[in-house]
Amino acid sequence: MSDNCLFCKIASGKIPSKKVYEDEDFFAFHDINPAAPVHLLLIPKRHIVSLQDIQSDDASWLGKMLALVPQLAADNGCRPGPEGGFRVVANNGTDGGQEVAHLHFHIIGGARPWDKRAAPAA
Repeated sequence: MSDNCLFCKIASGKIPSKKVYEDEDFFAFHDINPAAPVHLLLIPKRHIVSLQDIQSDDASWLGKMLALVPQLAADNGCRPGPEGGFRVVANNGTDGGQEVAHLHFHIIGGARPWDKRAAPAA
């Protein structure tokens, strides 16, 4: 963990979050500025800046992190199958749109604003 990192502080409980998952290696919480009905952030507790910093010996824990994604999506309301689904986004570096220098996956899903399922009843 890094003392200066926002996400390290969230994972350690120094900054409050709306947690949805935690184990010894990973932490997931609701994004404070959601882009969709389901918008989670999944982070490793180990401080690593971005995918650009991943080495071949990181494959095991990164694979475990990716395997959590569909479980977290389903547990938080994303429908499975071709009618449902979710997006996974990992911004990397300034040019890639990364705002917090800690590896994180955005898990985004639920009804889109233009989707009939999201329209209010008439």
